[in-house]
Amino acid sequence: MSEPVVDNVTDKVEKMEVKDKTPAPPKEKKEKKSNKVQLKTPKGTQDYNPRQMTIREQVFDGIKQVFKRHGAVTIETPVFELKETLTGKYGEDSKLIYDLQDQGGEICSLRYDLTVPFARYVAMNGVLNIKRYHIARVYRRDNPIMTKGRFREFYQCDFDIAGTYDLMVPDAECLVMICEILEQVKVGDFQIKLNHRKLLDAIFAICGVPADKFRAICSAVDKLDKSPWEEVRKEMVEVKALDGAVADKIEKFVSLKDEPIKLLQHLRTTGMCDGNKDATEALSQLETLFGYLECFGVTQHILFDLSLARGLDYYTGIIYEAVLTGQDRVGSIAAGGRYDGLVGMYGKKDVPAVGFSIGIERIFTILEDEYKKENKKIRENATQVFVVQMEKDLIKERLAIVSELWKAGINAEFSYKVNPKLPAQLNTADESNIPLIIIIGKSEVETNSLSVKTMHDRKQVSIERSNFTVKIKEILSTIPK
Repeated sequence: MSEPVVDNVTDKVEKMEVKDKTPAPPKEKKEKKSNKVQLKTPKGTQDYNPRQMTIREQVFDGIKQVFKRHGAVTIETPVFELKETLTGKYGEDSKLIYDLQDQGGEICSLRYDLTVPFARYVAMNGVLNIKRYHIARVYRRDNPIMTKGRFREFYQCDFDIAGTYDLMVPDAECLVMICEILEQVKVGDFQIKLNHRKLLDAIFAICGVPADKFRAICSAVDKLDKSPWEEVRKEMVEVKALDGAVADKIEKFVSLKDEPIKLLQHLRTTGMCDGNKDATEALSQLETLFGYLECFGVTQHILFDLSLARGLDYYTGIIYEAVLTGQDRVGSIAAGGRYDGLVGMYGKKDVPAVGFSIGIERIFTILEDEYKKENKKIRENATQVFVVQMEKDLIKERLAIVSELWKAGINAEFSYKVNPKLPAQLNTADESNIPLIIIIGKSEVETNSLSVKTMHDRKQVSIERSNFTVKIKEILSTIPK
């Protein structure tokens, strides 16, 4: 009787196995939703670490010294302007302006430069004369090349003189200041290309360019620093519909560049500009300018270059652009000129103006690369004194010392540990290049004294605890910077 039971069980098992052989539908895997945001800065922008910011602040401080030495004051304007304020001032570059969404009836754009907002400020406030500098961020929808210092968000350092003054006097001072700034930041040998917008327009007229094409052809000439003449000529003829024979006449002028007085004499002796009133007037103005630049002793940095055009529409007089002569990694590092009609576009009264902008981001790019190559040590902080304790339970004594240092105007730091180890404290001071350490131990507490160590020569002295900040200032004044 047991056999049928076995058979019965076996039969059931086989039926179960058959059922098990039927493939079960695959289980769907639940995808985990990631809430993580990709951490990156927008294209054409970047963060700056403490090392970079140290370099930038040093350069900014040096440039401000030059501005202040020449009597400049500073202003601030909004980071965005009404779009109509910016429209029609930048020629073909107007397409690079960042427009903002309508936020309640006003159509605004991020500022493209600091010059147009300055002109608006002068007109709106009825300013008749001002010598101002402005260091701030501007924005351009450009194709960024970070390694060459070309960004979409970047700083400009501007200087402008607005007001009615005698011919070429403020213009000459602007050129002198560019030389002073570039010599101070130590980026290498430089040259300032210089031309006159009125002379350039006169050349176009002499060559037969229709008046309504002046700005378009000027924009093409402006590309000669980056493109060969063949490409620029092609743009003039095929894109801007200029007669080829007229373009060839332009080449004879824009190929000329030399020392200021030499090229001025060449243009006069050859009679290339004879018969054109604007050309004669521009050459006369340039002669006055070159005389002033000789008095200032900066003509060795100036190149009179007829190919310099500066594409911005608002220039009316001299134009200039500074470039480095020892390398071609970056483009111009300073540029500017005279713009006598810009303020009048915003107000009833026109106020003549001249100024320049320093290409500060490009300068930073060069300096940061040089520091990396030379492996230069940079102090990222301005701490003068680090307060160290030798043994345990001296946190209150340390705090009292630091407090007195701060009240005396001395930059000081200390460890945030209650009982820090001595080697760790010394390493912090050493790695941060802090020039002086004050050491407090039980023996110093008992004798009412402090031990002071200068880090550059590792010399240590003992000073009295009372009025110790006077002695600390004295010691700091002897430490080489």
